[in-house]
Amino acid sequence: MSYNKNESYTTETTDVIKDNIKNILVNIGEDVDREGILKTPERAAKAMQYLTQGYEMDADKIMQSALFNEKYNEMVIVKDIELYSMCEHHMLPFFGKAHIAYIPSGKIVGLSKIPRIVDVFARRLQVQERLTLEILDCLQKNLNPEGVAVVIEARHMCMMMRGIQKQNSSTTTSAFKGAFEQVETRTEFLKLISSKLY
Repeated sequence: MSYNKNESYTTETTDVIKDNIKNILVNIGEDVDREGILKTPERAAKAMQYLTQGYEMDADKIMQSALFNEKYNEMVIVKDIELYSMCEHHMLPFFGKAHIAYIPSGKIVGLSKIPRIVDVFARRLQVQERLTLEILDCLQKNLNPEGVAVVIEARHMCMMMRGIQKQNSSTTTSAFKGAFEQVETRTEFLKLISSKLY
């Protein structure tokens, strides 16, 4: 079975980023003519476009493509969603997991759309705090549920590789709306995302 990559790049954009990467390499003292570096500017240009493809995506359209009328009104949780992003301050990666819940109010969304929404906002230059709120606001806006909860746990390379260099540190952010602002509902959510049910 063959593997087909589903990636597309704009030649114009690739060329501009490639030239800029080449200039950066020259300015840090690298030999851009040596074998291992020759194709690095183009590879890096394509990688940058892939890692920031969220700018080209519409989170609302993704959500609206899979909304269904349903009477279910209990908590829906999608947890341990892998996320990869880049901090806007140093353009270094941060990565971790998102845990998301909502309580429907007449509408549900296809489960695969929730991780897609995470990707849309994560694949941009970000701060974890804003990422958390953008995910929450998108679900609130499109589902109008009884409540939404988002918790993100991530490790930041800008803290691990440079600056304070704390390799074992992680950051947790959370945002709650509606029913999840009540202690009982929030506690149930936090208990469920921390437990292993299978």
